[in-house]
Amino acid sequence: MPSSTQLVNQDASWRQRSELESMADLPPALEKELQRLDAEFWVSSDKLKKIVSRFRGELERGLKEEGKSIPMNVSWVHSLPSGDEKGKILTVDLGGTNLRVCTVELHGSEPAKGEKYTLTQEEFKLPKDLKTSTAEKLWTHIAGKIGTFLSDQGLDKEYSKDKPMPLGFTFSYPATQDKIDHAVLQRWTKGFDIEGVEGHDAAAQLREQLEARDLPVKLICVINDTVGAMVASAYNDPETIIGTIFGTGCNAAYMAKIESIHKLDKANEQVKHNDSGHMAINCEYGAFDNGHHVLPRTKYDERIDKESPRPGQQTFEKMSAGLYLGEIFRLVLLELVEKGLIFQNQNAEKLKHPYSIDTKLLTQIEDDESPKFKKTRNMFEDTLNLQPEDYEIELSRRLAELIAVRGARLCACGVAAICSLEDIKKGHVAADGSVANKHPKFKKRWATALGEILDWDDEAKKEGKGPIIITSAEDGSGVGCAIIAAMELERRRKDKS
Repeated sequence: MPSSTQLVNQDASWRQRSELESMADLPPALEKELQRLDAEFWVSSDKLKKIVSRFRGELERGLKEEGKSIPMNVSWVHSLPSGDEKGKILTVDLGGTNLRVCTVELHGSEPAKGEKYTLTQEEFKLPKDLKTSTAEKLWTHIAGKIGTFLSDQGLDKEYSKDKPMPLGFTFSYPATQDKIDHAVLQRWTKGFDIEGVEGHDAAAQLREQLEARDLPVKLICVINDTVGAMVASAYNDPETIIGTIFGTGCNAAYMAKIESIHKLDKANEQVKHNDSGHMAINCEYGAFDNGHHVLPRTKYDERIDKESPRPGQQTFEKMSAGLYLGEIFRLVLLELVEKGLIFQNQNAEKLKHPYSIDTKLLTQIEDDESPKFKKTRNMFEDTLNLQPEDYEIELSRRLAELIAVRGARLCACGVAAICSLEDIKKGHVAADGSVANKHPKFKKRWATALGEILDWDDEAKKEGKGPIIITSAEDGSGVGCAIIAAMELERRRKDKS
């Protein structure tokens, strides 16, 4: 048992780190629990550096050999865009929650009304049972929605089988690509577990269903949304160096030197005709530290992994990505309820339901500036049928902060490892995803952690002050996919001439 002096010292360090003003005193037993949680979730600068050292090693192994935890997938995107790309492209994005179909018209160096692209889109919520169904049901569903979109937009009249509309497919799951319009799924992530897709070419399966419906489209490329975010951002911002996703999942893409991709067959015609000397790599680093060597896992992380569809996989993602932060929060609250420390004499049955709290709730708790935190109280009542006291609101705010801070600091590790590997000293990291762009404090916390890892001075550690700056990514799954399709069509045109 820690002494009372130790507890006071722990409390002081916690208060120094916390960005929140205290609104209520916690009962001593609950204060002690919060100090324990602080110690478990805090990741120090020294620990971050150890994580990055291990991270870089796993990235290097993925570049050398196939089948590593971090696969470092070759995307066959040979360069960043010039900014002049033009064309009208159909894109489809299979996300973790929605299916999005878009028409993207690229205007290149001749913007229309000041915009470099025009986008029309429609989102279709994925049926819950589709995520654990079969390959045939998945691709039939997607092809059907593409057909609906083409009809709704009159594109089935504008294009034909003889003059098909170019189609780019954003497939944001770990996949091996032998060429840009081919993608063999390595493993499902984001809670998907659909039979008959792993080990198969997802592009071929989709193409088969498109042809069965006689749709006037031609699949040009399959991309990951992280590569798309990097390309879409570089279309407008030439200082873009890395594309990242901090949302339902976490991942990054960057332009690797061809010479560093040792597993790449240098005699391959696509490699020999690469004039840039670089290739976009989709890291898929949500699987970092699957061997549990360095990440500071808590019992809550271990439980989430054990009860997930794929235990032992995506270790890093399960500690830092948006799909899981709300679940970590729920598990801690549930433990405190079971200890009789919070929500006494209330029905906490809804709190027992896995994933009943999403990361959006954590974001709203930290962003709540309403009088007496009325919004937070309403959220607890609406989501969990609980009426929190002041001290329970205080606990929830501190806990939301602990979990979000850890997530942001861990997210900085992947980018730091890439910068170390490629000797990147400055540039813009284009970040997409709900956690990066909707959490009010993520970017500041991420920038601070990156500065600690890379030994920046105090001024540079502030958001927007360092040589490597996090920016909001352009639409990678829609616009980025369209740009890559346009680049690939131009490459094929040049090869024929």
